[in-house]
Amino acid sequence: MLETLTRAKKRGARILAEVTGYGATSDAFHITKPAPDHAHAARAMRLALKDAKLNPEQIEYVNAHGTSTPIGDVEEARAVANTFGAHALEKKLWVSSTKSMMGHLLGAAGAVEAAVCIKAIETGMIPPTINLDDPDLEVPLEFVPNQARERRIKRAMSNSFGFGGTNVTLVFSAFEG
Repeated sequence: MLETLTRAKKRGARILAEVTGYGATSDAFHITKPAPDHAHAARAMRLALKDAKLNPEQIEYVNAHGTSTPIGDVEEARAVANTFGAHALEKKLWVSSTKSMMGHLLGAAGAVEAAVCIKAIETGMIPPTINLDDPDLEVPLEFVPNQARERRIKRAMSNSFGFGGTNVTLVFSAFEG
C-alpha cells in the first residue's frame, strides 16, 4: 500500500520503505525504440536522484527496465553508466532485470518492480538477471547474473521506460523514522 507517512503511522503500519525520489521524461523518439543517445533515460534517473536529495553513490541497486532487447538494454546500460559514472563502472552499483524471470507485465511492470525494490531493501537479497550468460561488454555493469545475491541496501532505484519514449524512475529508501 502506498500512503502518506502520517496515515501509515496513525494506523500503526509496519513501514517497509519510502518513495524518496521521482523523475519523469519523454523523448517521443519512436513508438517502441528508445532514443539512441540515452539522454532522456539518464535525465529521468538524475531527476529522481535530485528529488531524493541523493548522490549517485548512495544508490546500491537498480532494478532495470531491462526487456532483453539488444537496443533497449544497451541504451539503458549506457544511461546507467552515464548517470552513475565510476560507481557503476567499478561495479559498486548492482543492476538486475526481474523481467528476465517474470516477462514484461506491461502496465503492471512498474508496480511489481517497485515491490521488488522494496523487498530487496527489506530482505537484503538482490534478485538476479536470469539466463544472462553472455553480457554485452560495451557497458560493463554488475548485472547480478543468474543467482540472487545477499547485500544489505538502504536505497534502490527502479526504471520504467514505456512505449512512445516515456521514462520514469523511482527511488526507494529504507524507512529510518
